[in-house]
Amino acid sequence: MKQFVEQLAGVTGRLSRLALWIAGISLVVMTLLVLWQVFTRYVLHEPSHLTEPFAVVLMSWFIFLGAAVGTHEGFHMSFDVLTHALPARLRWVPEVISDLVVGLFGLGMVWWGVQLVLAGMDSTMPLVGLPDGVTYIPVVAGGALFALFSLERLCRRSVGLPASAHVADPHNPVPEVTEA
Repeated sequence: MKQFVEQLAGVTGRLSRLALWIAGISLVVMTLLVLWQVFTRYVLHEPSHLTEPFAVVLMSWFIFLGAAVGTHEGFHMSFDVLTHALPARLRWVPEVISDLVVGLFGLGMVWWGVQLVLAGMDSTMPLVGLPDGVTYIPVVAGGALFALFSLERLCRRSVGLPASAHVADPHNPVPEVTEA
């Protein structure tokens, strides 16, 4: 089982890295689109009408994928105050509850996000011509990653690994390597 979880962690690590790259590229492109919008409006006095809808879609991508990466890395919402107040042998309880809540939230995002995508496919964004449902695809993608990354964190804990491979777990500190 531990070998399967380590393989899962390898896959989710690559997915997290890909999501982070897509989020970062989306942020840069969105920023360039907004700069173009400002330039066309105030310098050319002929505002570009295509930049806003694309900027909004890109913003959704970097927000939801970035938040999913935060889940993978262990930066999501948690019960830190409660965790530190509990005795060491019980600290895993709020951490597991937190991962379950985040995972269920991700599944809810997928479920209702798909509903929004489907409902928006019958109408189109003015000037762009894309279906309105396209704007909700990042909700579905982010929710799926929230759920997957939360499942990985639960699996890692179940086999005795730290919840995140990249962030030091304050309750299971990694021993420091000292040079002789």
